[in-house]
Amino acid sequence: MWYDVVAVRPLADFRVWVRFADGLEGEADLSDLAGKGVFKQWTDDPGAFEQVRVDPQSGTIVWPGELDVASDRLYDEVTASSGSVRSGR
Repeated sequence: MWYDVVAVRPLADFRVWVRFADGLEGEADLSDLAGKGVFKQWTDDPGAFEQVRVDPQSGTIVWPGELDVASDRLYDEVTASSGSVRSGR
């Protein structure tokens, strides 16, 4: 299943706040990726993680250098977290 991200904001400790097209919003913890493989740049360059943005074509979040995280992973994490909310859209 594909879930389009429409907004993202970087948070501390390699977490992001995201909002999806269906109105669901909340936090996703990406700390398990930090420092591993292509995501090593997040730990090597303290400002790299904060460069996150939404790619409207793919509907997910991306960083410079073609880094991305699948939107279905983000959606699953947000729905599993207690802080998720669905806006009134």
